[in-house]
Amino acid sequence: MRPTTVLAAITGRDRPGVTAAFFASLAAHDVDIRNVEQVVLRDRLHLTVLLDLRGDPGALRASVTSAASALGMDSDVRLAEDLPQGRPDRRSSFSAVTVLGCPLRAGALSARAQRIADLGDNIESVFQLPSEHAPGVDMLVRTADPGALRAELFRAAREAGVAVAVEAAGLVRRSKRLVVLDLEATLVPGAGMAVLAERAGAGERAAELCAQLRSGDDAAAGDCVRDQASLLAGLPEHEVRAVRDRLRAVPGAGSGIGSLRRSGYAVGLVSDGPQVVADRFARELGLDFAVANDLEVRGGALTGRLIGPALDGPAKAEALRRFAADRAVPLDQTVVAARGCSDLELLATAGLAIAFSGRSPEDAAANLAMVLFLLGITAEDDPGR
Repeated sequence: MRPTTVLAAITGRDRPGVTAAFFASLAAHDVDIRNVEQVVLRDRLHLTVLLDLRGDPGALRASVTSAASALGMDSDVRLAEDLPQGRPDRRSSFSAVTVLGCPLRAGALSARAQRIADLGDNIESVFQLPSEHAPGVDMLVRTADPGALRAELFRAAREAGVAVAVEAAGLVRRSKRLVVLDLEATLVPGAGMAVLAERAGAGERAAELCAQLRSGDDAAAGDCVRDQASLLAGLPEHEVRAVRDRLRAVPGAGSGIGSLRRSGYAVGLVSDGPQVVADRFARELGLDFAVANDLEVRGGALTGRLIGPALDGPAKAEALRRFAADRAVPLDQTVVAARGCSDLELLATAGLAIAFSGRSPEDAAANLAMVLFLLGITAEDDPGR
């Protein structure tokens, strides 16, 4: 006997025992569960089950209606024979998209939902995430091109106060082992080349180059970094050390990195700034690796040139691959937290990619907290925090 596809739903005031009673009404019949969705908003519950029924749909409807009536709730049971019976299109896959903001504005969700729709992708489900520091939603998106979905959402990550995270859906979400953080976005705002350019009297030009670097053009990032380095020609090496030593990590950086390490993650950083700054904070925070731009020094002063290639988008992505290979970690088990507008290739390489916009001390501290939250690390889970 060919089964009948049925969509059964129950809606009303939530309380203990509702889900059990609803499934008990289904269990009285010969059914196989295909999909389940339960949402509780305030005290309103909506529970929907897609199932295959071998038997009389009328009898199933009577059972669900009786259970709902006893609970003082509404029910709906309808045939869904026009729904696909086979497997989903093999050309499509699912991505988990998380949007966090403080506050989380309707416009932010609308903009991202529209970008998803513009790609021809579909949002299959949306639910709220429990978060004390920033409200957020998790969306399950069916997409024909996960890479294009990431790129489109990260290009829109300039909106202040909103972070976007994208990864493949499924059990792989629980298997991350290596975390790479953008130094300025999460740990030390103001750690880039511009802080040295101010000391060299070229702050205004450095600010212009920083704006170009954040424009989202990975191909131009290397040129911007080299141009920033050229502004530093003649700056004494002791001035570089003085600037480096004045920088401070955001509150909570040490405890946050400690939480990641105690949770079993290898943790490192990438930076558009000088290697001498990245190395300092790698030591202080107990990081496993750090990659930045190495400034050439001759005769006790900067020459305005880099040692080796500039750390642009492709170089950062290659650094992630190298870090992962050194530790035998598959790329789908890596995490990158960076700026969505200027690190697109790096973000495209990671298993879980988290894109930020703000880089103030307050933003950076919140960004690091979001990383911990998205990885499921709380103060209750880690007493060392």
